[in-house]
Amino acid sequence: MIRLLIVEDSALMRKLLGQIFTAEGDFEIAFARDGTEALKVISSVRPDVVTLDIHMPLMDGLACLDRIMLEHPCPVVMVSSLTEEGAEETLAALEIGAVDFIAKPGGAISLSIDELTPRLVEKVRIAASVRIRRSRRLAERVRLAQSGPVRPAVTPLTRHIASPRPSRDPRRDSTRAGLVLIGTSTGGPPALDAVLADLPADFAWPIVVAQHMPASFTGPLARRLDKLCELTVSEVAQQIKLEPGNIYIAKGDADIVISSRAGSLVAIAAPSDPAYRWHPSVDRMVRSAMKHVPATDLVGILMTGMGNDGAAAMADLQAAGGYTIAESEETAVVWGMPGELVRLNGASDVRRVEDIGASLLDRVC
Repeated sequence: MIRLLIVEDSALMRKLLGQIFTAEGDFEIAFARDGTEALKVISSVRPDVVTLDIHMPLMDGLACLDRIMLEHPCPVVMVSSLTEEGAEETLAALEIGAVDFIAKPGGAISLSIDELTPRLVEKVRIAASVRIRRSRRLAERVRLAQSGPVRPAVTPLTRHIASPRPSRDPRRDSTRAGLVLIGTSTGGPPALDAVLADLPADFAWPIVVAQHMPASFTGPLARRLDKLCELTVSEVAQQIKLEPGNIYIAKGDADIVISSRAGSLVAIAAPSDPAYRWHPSVDRMVRSAMKHVPATDLVGILMTGMGNDGAAAMADLQAAGGYTIAESEETAVVWGMPGELVRLNGASDVRRVEDIGASLLDRVC
């Protein structure tokens, strides 16, 4: 049985969520009405996974999450709104330590709960199997045990000062144009932080990112990364020319397609293709790029995420002469997408997330 704690201030939402997981047949469910009550319940229930609303009285979801990750670390799935404010709060929650999030559909929740149910159950089941890295925020947990409350984990983001670049390999053609393609899903935003903040402003190739997210979340994600990175980060909401020194975030609930216009590479926000399960589709992004860029001038990076999006396309890319990196099981929140790439023998290299940026710099000078 999976022990689930549902933290939600709405009595109706608690009832509906309880019905959803009771119907699954393998959940033991406990409830809390706010963050303060959740901290009392969690110490006795010891849940395998928590669903946590962001907006609650007395103690909101972010403050509660911070305490959970310091005092009783366990997998947490945030329940947020589809607003821009909800997106920014959700990204902050992922930085603090939440495993994943589910966005409430608009309108009356009692009428749209069926739309939410399959994805919610899938996310909670996967989160319940996640092993929280004991090293994460260890210093803060030690200080908490020794001297009481510590400062909140989330601080204002500032532009990162990248590490010195490795010396250029004189055998490598510095004028060669290429493209970096990154795909990620569950656990992706913190992984993107770790990889992209390591890159200097003069990084030689454009970088295109497909992160599975709703449309209202990818703009805030791009703005957040832009504050963190030396490179310029923007969301692709319309056709845009791909240029070095830039990171392009695919718009959520759509697909991103790489094409060529007047001799230049462009990224296009395309309607999501129902032939692909996840969006923005990593598979579609990679396959479109292979039509316009030689495989030897492409680097594909597949990081944490459930499912297998991007694995088949990146395996084909590697077989055609491209270079691919899979995040290691040791650091991935969910080793679904990168694990499938490894299973297909499509990974040129397997790296811990904190080492991917350096590996990319070594490959692209």
